[in-house]
This record gives sequence, C-alpha cells and structure tokens, in this order.
Amino acid sequence: MKNYLILGLAIITVLFSCTTDDTSDIVINDNSTVNNNSGGETPSDDCIFLSGTYVEDLTLDANNCYKVNGSLIMAAGTTLTIPSGMTLEALAAGANVYIAISQGAQIIANGTADSPIVMTSDASSPSAGDWGGLILLGKAPINSVTGTSTSTSEIASLPFGGTDATDNSGSLRYVRVEYSGGAADGQSENNGFSFYGVGSGTSVEYIQAFEGKDDGIEFFGGTVNASYVSVVNAQDDSIDWTEGYTGTITNAYVKHGVDHDKGIEADGFNTDFSNAAGYFSKPTVTNLTIIGLGSATGNEAIRLRAGTQGIFNNVLIQGFEEGFDLDGDGADSPTGIGVSSGDLSVTDITFIDVIEKVQNDTTVTFTEAEFISGDGNGTGTDYASWGASWTVE
Repeated sequence: MKNYLILGLAIITVLFSCTTDDTSDIVINDNSTVNNNSGGETPSDDCIFLSGTYVEDLTLDANNCYKVNGSLIMAAGTTLTIPSGMTLEALAAGANVYIAISQGAQIIANGTADSPIVMTSDASSPSAGDWGGLILLGKAPINSVTGTSTSTSEIASLPFGGTDATDNSGSLRYVRVEYSGGAADGQSENNGFSFYGVGSGTSVEYIQAFEGKDDGIEFFGGTVNASYVSVVNAQDDSIDWTEGYTGTITNAYVKHGVDHDKGIEADGFNTDFSNAAGYFSKPTVTNLTIIGLGSATGNEAIRLRAGTQGIFNNVLIQGFEEGFDLDGDGADSPTGIGVSSGDLSVTDITFIDVIEKVQNDTTVTFTEAEFISGDGNGTGTDYASWGASWTVE
C-alpha cells in the first residue's frame, strides 16, 4: 500500500508540474550521440536541432553543431547570439526552414574576415532554394501603412513597420547566407537576407548572399544602413528595395550567374498594396559594382520603378544590354518626376559592354544628362580588397 501511495503522489506531482507551468518551452532537440546512439552506431552528424518560437535568449556554443530543421523564430525581447566562425546548417527542406528575428528581438552575429559566420544548406550537394534564409523584422517606418500600424511579412506572417526610425534589430558582421530562397508559393518567396522595416540602429556590414533562388537581399521599407554587401549568383534580383526604404547601401558588389534577373530592382512602394504613407523609397547607394554576363545576353542592370527615388554615387556597370531601365507614370508611380526634381540621380559612373545606358519608359521626358553626370568617372567598389577571404564565388 505504501508503494502504491508513493507512486500515486509521484504521478500527481508530475501532472501538476506540467499543467501549472504556463511558460512556453524552448525546445532543443538533442540528436547527440550521448542520448541517441542507438545500437552503438555512429550517427551521420552530431548536431542539435533548432526550431520553434524562442521566448528566451538563445546563445549558440562554438563547441556544438546546430541544424535549423524548421522555422526558428526569436520572439520580442529575446536575442539570438551566434559566435564567430560558426557554420549553421539548415535542413534542405525548402521555404519553411528559416531564421526570423521578430520585432523587438535581436540577432548578434559578429564574425570576422578570417572567421565568418556561414548559414548554409545541409545537403551533400547543395543548390539554390534548399532552405529559406535570414529574416529581420523591425519597427522602422514603411510606406504601405501609416502611423503605428504594421504590415505582415510574406514568410512567417510576422508584423513589421512602425515609427521608430532608429530601431535596433542587432548586429550582422561577416555573415554569409548560402543556397537560400525556398519558395512557399508563386507569391511568397524567401530571400538570402530579408530586412522588413529594420531601423538604422541595426548594424549590417560585410554580408554575402550566395547562390539564392530568389532575391539576394531585399529591403521592405525601413532605414537600415548596409555596408560591404556582396550578392553572387542570385537567381532573381540581387538587391531589391520597396515599401519606402530610405537607408544607405555603401560598397556593394553584384555578380550574375547563369540564372538571374536584375542587379537591382527598385520600387518606390509595394504595388501589391498602396503607398498609404505618401512617400517613396529613396536610398543612397555609394560605390556600386554590377557584373553581368555580357551585353549580348540582354537584361538590364538596374530597374527603377513605382516612383522610386535614389541617389547613386560612383557606379560601375559591366555586361548588360541596358544599364538603367526606368518605368512609371506621372501620377501614382512618378519615377521620371524624380529625375526632374533631382531626387533620382547618378553621379560618376562607368559603363563597360553596355549597349543602352538609360532606357526611359516613364511618361516624363528627360535627357540622359539630367539623370547622369560624370559618365566615365565611376570606379565602383574595391571588392578585391574588402571581399577577400570571407566571400565565395
């Protein structure tokens, strides 16, 4: 009888502890040999699986192997810390495997040139689209909504946008994202790096998107400044902005692979919604190099549309049929008016193997000289210097 009583008390204790703890669990599936070496066999890897929504800080240990095997979402108030030199693998299962840093959360991923942080596919023969990518969501302004309203990300359906232009989503330094861009459907696709309403308090420098299925880096509004940006072999646009992005991009290098679209595709607002806030994207892009596959292969290096504005300084474009293609009208998408007003301009540029420098498909008439000054003076970015050792091609 005493044994039955003890057993009954133990069961009650377990049940009570499970039902009264209303704190969400952080689940780390441990696939190490210590706990899962069934039959004494050596496993194929020795990694800790990561997925789910984390409501406490997650600090990865440089001595461990980790694998993202689903959606890894850092909730507001938490920080994901990744040590220098770590290779973080992702299950090659497509769009639903990604890392998302929610509004109010942060990522601290500071590598070095000698020890970059690499987020990549776990496939033995990896390819573009194997997994989702890295998503940051902030509270900086976007023009698809007004005031404190928020929009919702394509992947993960997480809120972004707000009124805090200096919002801080953490720090990315010497981080490479490989084989990302898994598509959920025809309208929702991951990028290498997705910055949704990310603020200028976020530090972003020395980042590379390599062999992505969709865009390499996309800015959905926000004010974040990105420096030393490399995109190689993106199968859609290498750099993309929309929803009123107004940050800076300094020292950017784009190189096309066989499958590609634009070097830059720039929208003043998201045409799937509206320009509710009434302003347009206007980043400043300084020291930019875009390398295509040759003028005979067609395509344009930079497409400017939906009223986007922007100030380009020191640009080198090589190997395209068209250098700039401007689209828009004189009303909702006044891209050409930006040229006339001086809000969309290019200073110091060199074209190599480019057939047509500027294609004006807007309803506004302007001369090439009104859009471009210093033709032949551009040198682009010194990628051989700052991209050495930590990037791949």
